[in-house]
Amino acid sequence: AAYISTSMSSAPAAPSKCPFRYMQKKSTSLPPSSLNLKCLSPTSYLNNYNYATEFLSLSLPQVKADLLQVITTSQEWWPADYNHYGPLMIRLAWHSAGTYRTYDGRGGANSGNMRFAPLNSWPDNGNL
Repeated sequence: AAYISTSMSSAPAAPSKCPFRYMQKKSTSLPPSSLNLKCLSPTSYLNNYNYATEFLSLSLPQVKADLLQVITTSQEWWPADYNHYGPLMIRLAWHSAGTYRTYDGRGGANSGNMRFAPLNSWPDNGNL
């Protein structure tokens, strides 16, 4: 039943009991200069890293063989389905991509956030 106040009181209204009140706009906000943006800067040890040179130094057949060995060697602490981790990797990539939010560019597969709340509590991401 809806509650309708017949009081003509000028007392301030009680705070909202909406479960989404945390989304309401705050009356005060931090100035942009107070944000710590250091996490957006690249790490200094990568400044002189030449990806093209490092890539050319790899033996691609050996890389492929190593990947095949890793993905087909079931571990006792995390058994692979049918002795192959391929389906798990596909599922992991699918769910990682599904966490990306277009409106603010957060989530996705670039930061391993599926291991943290709230993504790790989503039923779809169970056992990943």
